[in-house]
Amino acid sequence: MSTAAAAAAAQSWCFATVTPRSRATVVASLASPSPSSSSSSSSNSSNLPAPFRPRLIRNTPVFAAPDGFAKFKTEFYDKKPELFEPLKAGQAPKYMVFSCADSRVCPSVTMGLEPGEAFTVRNIANMVPAYCKIKHAGVGSAIEYAVCALKVELIVVIGHSRCGGIKALLSLKDGAPDSFHFVEDWVRTGFPAKKKVQTEHASLPFDDQCAILEKEAVNQSLENLKTYPFVKEGIANGTLKLVGGHYDFVSGNLDLWEP
Repeated sequence: MSTAAAAAAAQSWCFATVTPRSRATVVASLASPSPSSSSSSSSNSSNLPAPFRPRLIRNTPVFAAPDGFAKFKTEFYDKKPELFEPLKAGQAPKYMVFSCADSRVCPSVTMGLEPGEAFTVRNIANMVPAYCKIKHAGVGSAIEYAVCALKVELIVVIGHSRCGGIKALLSLKDGAPDSFHFVEDWVRTGFPAKKKVQTEHASLPFDDQCAILEKEAVNQSLENLKTYPFVKEGIANGTLKLVGGHYDFVSGNLDLWEP
């Protein structure tokens, strides 16, 4: 195979980790051998589990856009060395962005953010839980690192139209069993916002209440951010600012506000 052909073939493959064997299999293979099976150290070593190694798999069934990186590399990365060279030394983003994991609302696209500009967290319904060292350490550690280590100047929480997480929150019935392992418990983060909407807009149709809750849940997350001591300190010192946002991909509008 020629060098060019080999390079082309390599682009169509990616690495994936081999699925580990079950714990029972690994434990059995590491157990002491029975008298009938013990013969030599070489035969014992052959019973040990082989180390996990990555194997090659085709890109196409794993990722829907196998040419996506090639396009990014030639049309963006290679053409903007002034952007990417400084990033090799480290990051210094000015913003932290909380956005929904919904595939329709990528914040880098909707906000026009370039690599290095925003430290980003995406989750169901773009929620920020209140400060708690026992639960939600993933979100808490991201906030702490952004504020204390990266020294971001602005934290933005952006909701969006037709959010499935918000619909799930508004649909929750007291005492009803959960349908998912994690989703319902997570969206209950916005429960105070839900009660506010149901109290103040009880006469509105469900879809209209959802549209209002999309913004009220953002306000709830902004209030929850203030429960983090380092966020509260940054606001008091004037080094940190909070902003709420809502992206309506139906109308193409973006609203921003300060709490």
